[in-house]
Amino acid sequence: MVVIKRILIILITLVFLFISIACYVLDKSPVAIDSIPIVVTDQAGRVITIEAPTQRIVSGYYISTSTCLALGLSDKLVGIEARAETRPIYALAQPELLDLPSVGTARDFNIEACIALNPDLVILPFRLRDVAETLDEMGISVIIVNPESFDKMLEMIKLIGEVTGANTRSEQLIEWIKIGQSFINEQTATLLHKPSIYFAAVSSYLMTAPNDMFQAELITIAGGLNAAADIKGNGWTEISYEQLLVKNPDIIVIASEASYTIDDILNDPILSELNAVQNNLVFHVPSFIEAWDSPIPASIFGIKWLFEIILQYNNMSIDDLINMIPELDFERFYHEFYDVELD
Repeated sequence: MVVIKRILIILITLVFLFISIACYVLDKSPVAIDSIPIVVTDQAGRVITIEAPTQRIVSGYYISTSTCLALGLSDKLVGIEARAETRPIYALAQPELLDLPSVGTARDFNIEACIALNPDLVILPFRLRDVAETLDEMGISVIIVNPESFDKMLEMIKLIGEVTGANTRSEQLIEWIKIGQSFINEQTATLLHKPSIYFAAVSSYLMTAPNDMFQAELITIAGGLNAAADIKGNGWTEISYEQLLVKNPDIIVIASEASYTIDDILNDPILSELNAVQNNLVFHVPSFIEAWDSPIPASIFGIKWLFEIILQYNNMSIDDLINMIPELDFERFYHEFYDVELD
């Protein structure tokens, strides 16, 4: 009965998806703002007024820079965050980005370099709220983004689209992501077992994602249970070996940009009795294009990747139908929104 139900859900979903795709044409026309001024509320709750069309954008955050690329705004970027050379998507989509001036990082933002670029819009992460206030006082428009949930990530896309005139394209991007998410949501309803998943942090596998982090929500959407749901913390949070042993997760997922490997966990003698280690269920989030476990538009593929692992855990085949959903085809996605051809 479960198999039959799952097949029916897939077939019904496919009908609606193919109908929607038949009418779907991606808007790649130049962005334009029809009505000025524009008044928005950013993700720090600040009311921002855009007095003139945006022509020069500084993005101090990888998440917003990738979103700008997806919205067709690369020609308006005049400065971006540091370490651009570590982002494969930049070289693939817009190699010119690698030559743009750096404005530093969220921990060490270079406000002087930002001002020197004469931007009319600056996009900053939540932790740079104080910098935003300083730039505001200088008459530079700033929006703060804080996409620490899937819905907040979609809200960020809409916000950037509104302030840059890329409204139509942002709506199409959001719709694309929502269709993929909806399909996965329907499939997770057929799972017999929701595995406990431990999300290991970038710098150490003895740090993890509490429930208020984006990475924890990826686990939930994909059909798993966050092993660190009871851990309190703001951002990656340290735990002890003893705590990890007690949690005994079924699956361990390593952050895409981690400084250690799967073998480091498998060969740690203290962790040898963990279910995930015993069953060789330790995985590293793919990062050959982007960090799919970050709150970027392509995070839907991080969810798909994790969902496929959960299917394997349930001894369910990775249904070929999931790969027929255009919105879950990452090659098509990067072609449509980033003009990147992937082999």
